[in-house]
Formats: sequence, structure tokens, C-alpha cells
Amino acid sequence: MEIDRRTRLTPEERRAQLVALGVAFLVDNPLDALTIEGLSAKAGVSRALLFHYFGTKQGLHREVVRTARDSMLHATQPQSDLPPLDRLHDTLSRIVQFVRDHRGTFYSLVRGVASGDTEVREVVEEARAEQAERVIAVFIELGVPDTELLRIALRSWVAFAEEALVRSALGTDLASDEVVAFLERSVRAVVAAL
Repeated sequence: MEIDRRTRLTPEERRAQLVALGVAFLVDNPLDALTIEGLSAKAGVSRALLFHYFGTKQGLHREVVRTARDSMLHATQPQSDLPPLDRLHDTLSRIVQFVRDHRGTFYSLVRGVASGDTEVREVVEEARAEQAERVIAVFIELGVPDTELLRIALRSWVAFAEEALVRSALGTDLASDEVVAFLERSVRAVVAAL
């Protein structure tokens, strides 16, 4: 996407544009490859402007990861009016579809925890916690006691599911419904083991 250098944007619009370009960069590149120099060249703005908005490369990474996380959580928000097991299926279907549609971004998000920046890791952990809470809520509604062990088990299952999603989206021919069914069986097995 070429940016017309003469385009005048408000500060809020320019900042949003820069973050959007950073998120788009994640489609084909790891987070660590996103640089102030590269993004300023892509946007047709000075490096100083990026430093003004984000302070550091890590500040830019935090905003890009936060925006990508928010987009993922919004896209995977289940329908709240569904019965619990239907809501679980809906949640998993939405996650699988998001990963299929945004492989590079999802990969960068879940691997963003490897970043040396504590705040980037916290942003990723917040997404994991939100996804875990969605699944925990389903099983509590089904009558499973809300125990510390349930929360540990399902939080661990989220990490397992992330790896399954990455592997199934990158380099396999598994159909989406196969992946959803596998994730449903695996989460039920985890809860049944309690």
C-alpha cells in the first residue's frame, strides 16, 4: 500500500494509519522485523514522527500487538445468546476462521510472548486470559464447579489450542470443521479429567 506523502491527516488519523500499517506488516513478517525505519518509509513519514507517537520501537510493537489482539478478540467474540455448548462451538469456529484468515498475524500474536518486552508479553497474556475466560464460562454454565484446578486446566488448554491452531493453519490441509471438532473433543477431555 503506497501512501501519498501529501496526504494531511489529523494526529489521531496518522497514528491509526501507522498502527494499521504495522498490523498489516504482521501478515507476512514476524513482530521483531517491524522497525521504525521500515514503517516510516512505508508510510512516507519521518522517523521522528514515529518516535513522537510511540517513543521507541518497543512502544510501536506494543501498540501494533494491542491493536491486533483487540481485532482478534472482537472477531472471535461468541454469540452470547447461544446455549453453552453451541457458544463453545461458535467460539472455536470463529477462532479457527480468524487464524485461517490472519495466519501471519495470529502467529505473531502467539509468538509475541517471546518478545523481550514485558508489556508486549502482557498484551498477549491478556488475550489468552480472555479466551480462557470464555471457555471457563461455558463449563461453569454447564455445572462444572469453578475451581482453581478448572482454571489452570483451561488456561493450559488455551496454550495447547494455540499450538494446534498454528500447526493446523500453517502447512496442513485439515478442514476447518475438523480442527473445530478436534478442539471441542480436547477441551471436553480436559474438563472430564478433573
